[in-house]
Amino acid sequence: MEDVIIIGGSFAGLAAALQLGRARRKVTVLDTGQRRNRFAGRSHGVLGHDHKPPSDIWAEARQQLARYPTITLLNARADSITGAIDNFSVLTGDGESLGARRLILSYGVVDQMPDVPGFAENWGASVIPCPYCDGFEVAGQHWGLVWSGPQSMNQVKLFDDWTDRLTVFADGHDIPPDVRADLARRNTPVVDGRITGIARHGDHGATVKLDTGADAVVDILFAHPRTKPSASLHDSLSLATVDTSTGIALKTDERRETSMPGVYAAGDLANPGIPSVTTAVWQGAMAGIFAQQSMLV
Repeated sequence: MEDVIIIGGSFAGLAAALQLGRARRKVTVLDTGQRRNRFAGRSHGVLGHDHKPPSDIWAEARQQLARYPTITLLNARADSITGAIDNFSVLTGDGESLGARRLILSYGVVDQMPDVPGFAENWGASVIPCPYCDGFEVAGQHWGLVWSGPQSMNQVKLFDDWTDRLTVFADGHDIPPDVRADLARRNTPVVDGRITGIARHGDHGATVKLDTGADAVVDILFAHPRTKPSASLHDSLSLATVDTSTGIALKTDERRETSMPGVYAAGDLANPGIPSVTTAVWQGAMAGIFAQQSMLV
């Protein structure tokens, strides 16, 4: 039996494995290789790795874990979980049954792309979600924001630190008059109509096609599609969740433990509102440390 099984081997899962391996705990990481940021060409704001391709950071992390003899990395999917604290059982897609005293769920979320031609194809290039991740590289340019609800006004305010040229695309949303007045005061134009297509030009630029017949061109387009967990294992365990502006997240306490004793969660699965490598690594490290401390006698 393992001490810990980690389900999800991106940055949060690997950070948890590192802490557990350094504590000489037996840990197995199950990973399908479907990292959320695999569409991004560069990862920014990661101390010591700024501007590196995220695939390079991930590959280097896996190589570094190889020096710890108690860590096993498996390219496998977890199909089901049964049991309770000190006696969990995980069935993999290959039909293998693995036992563990603790679990860490870090299988992340997937972005639910709208059915708009060009949106998914340009995700991570001309259509991006995070100014902290990519804003510096396009600072001072003409930005576009796809309105997704009341929370979008916070993005408008946030973007002021990067650009003074922003266009809001209502995309069929009913933006209240008082909000429109605030946008006008900020010299932020609103383009009405639904988005019917997105075409990329250059490295980042986007031509936004609208059902009104007119096209609009911006240097970068920010959008925040809803997310969903990339697996449903938390449902089978009846873990508590919280609603966020973009989707659901697993509820955890200050020790990263979920509503089920012995099950911890980290990364976008437990914090979808701030998607970054830095926060995923921090949460993963804490989940690993607290899982290890919970096994002390």
